[in-house]
Amino acid sequence: MSEPETSGTHSSQPRPVRLRDALLRARIEAADRTGVVVDLRDAEVARLEILNDALDPLFAQVPEQIDLFDRGISQGDTPRLWIDVVAHIVMGRDKRMYRFVQDTRFGRIVLAESHDTSVIVEAVTDYVARRMIEREHAMVVPPEPKPEVAQPRRRSRVWPFVFGFVLGAAALFGLALLAALRSW
Repeated sequence: MSEPETSGTHSSQPRPVRLRDALLRARIEAADRTGVVVDLRDAEVARLEILNDALDPLFAQVPEQIDLFDRGISQGDTPRLWIDVVAHIVMGRDKRMYRFVQDTRFGRIVLAESHDTSVIVEAVTDYVARRMIEREHAMVVPPEPKPEVAQPRRRSRVWPFVFGFVLGAAALFGLALLAALRSW
């Protein structure tokens, strides 16, 4: 494309802006904004890593056989420090405040919120203790009371014998009667 030439008589009018120049400026502005967003996300991840390091002594005390907790930092649009499947720590809107939240069937609830890592460490410690107690209660199954098994009544073996004897005698009497009536 050729650019329209401007005559020297109209020097006060701005030269027409080329689209390519506008796209270049827009790309530079987007890169600057993206750089700021990446810097903020890196700062969030760094603060979550500091908190993660502060939680190391707590999770060192959790017995090996308890596998409720799966701690780790997930990096995505919103970096999170996961404590277990339903609880995580995310940075607040100001990117300096820690927010400890738990997902429930009724929605997300905030368990603790503070700028201070020690407050969040204390809240996570309480949460871990409660989860361990819940696990203990779930693992203990109270013994079910066994229903009393009633012993079947022992039947006397005399009554079947008596019944068989009477039935046999009646049958013999009936045959004898039938034989006597025929011979008559």
